[in-house]
Amino acid sequence: MYQLILIFFLSLCISYIGILVFERGYYRLGILDNPQKYGKKRAPIPYSMGVVLFLAFFLLSYFFVDHSYKLYLIWFFGALVTTVSFIDDRLQVSAKVRLVLQILIGGVIGLTSIKIGYVSNIFWGIIDLETYFVEIGNLQIYLIPLVFTIIWYVFIFNALNWTDGIEGNTSGLSIISFFILFLLGAILFFRDEYAGGVQNAYFIMSIAIILVGILIPFWYFDVREKILMGDSGTMFLGFMLATLAIISWGKIATVLVVFGMYSVDAVYVLVRRILAKKDIFRGDYSHLHHRLLDIGLSKIQILVLVYSLSFFFGVTALFLDKVGKIIVFSIIVVVVVFLNTIIEKISRLKK
Repeated sequence: MYQLILIFFLSLCISYIGILVFERGYYRLGILDNPQKYGKKRAPIPYSMGVVLFLAFFLLSYFFVDHSYKLYLIWFFGALVTTVSFIDDRLQVSAKVRLVLQILIGGVIGLTSIKIGYVSNIFWGIIDLETYFVEIGNLQIYLIPLVFTIIWYVFIFNALNWTDGIEGNTSGLSIISFFILFLLGAILFFRDEYAGGVQNAYFIMSIAIILVGILIPFWYFDVREKILMGDSGTMFLGFMLATLAIISWGKIATVLVVFGMYSVDAVYVLVRRILAKKDIFRGDYSHLHHRLLDIGLSKIQILVLVYSLSFFFGVTALFLDKVGKIIVFSIIVVVVVFLNTIIEKISRLKK
């Protein structure tokens, strides 16, 4: 635990220094956003600072996390996601190209042992998904886990990306999510009785606490509108969130509960776009935080609401069984539906 505390404070310091160094470099190189494009009157600020996120994570994990194939996969795909997203921030890569990349990442990871191999069943324990497979040479490809893993990555990539509409929303939600995963790792660390489980739990804790430490300075600069992490940051965080959930012995439900409001909101937005016959890949201002802004809530009020509910539901999920998590997620659905109903009524009254 002393080492984890040390890792946390080093992450804070390295992230803070990295942000200051890259902020100055971005101003000199002109890697800035276009505030007029989004109706903002402030001066341009450094954009796509998510590069610092990945570099800080790589540096800290290189020295403080046990090297394994899991870490190597995280490094490789983390670098790939960050690089492509940095290019996207500058050149506006097609949403369909990004979707292909997300499917590719989920597919390659689904072919490894980092995959969703089972799902919990509220009546009979677990359902083994590794039943149907095809063999190509010496490689066994488990079809259902492959599909599940691809869907999981695509969903988390986009759900987290869609939170990026209010300064501090994505970074704050990510801090809460990774902190909950850290607590989950701690529970597994003290609960497991065999060496492999303890080692994996410590791996989860180390990765999660590094990300929490790195993200706190990002949140500080983000809320004050000094920098923007861009897609290079949100997509990297989405990749890490999806991956850690699988590594944590398939704690998909826990992550969905922590991220519940925006998980439900992502489905809500997709359904609305389909019903309205809109392009589902084209961004708009129909996400939860946008609708809350429209009815008069301030950015701070929205952040407090989202943070509070996400943290409360996340901590609750740590101590619930499968049925309890389903109940909590059902409550989240009701909360989001209730919020949307209130928003619609207020919008009609304004009109």
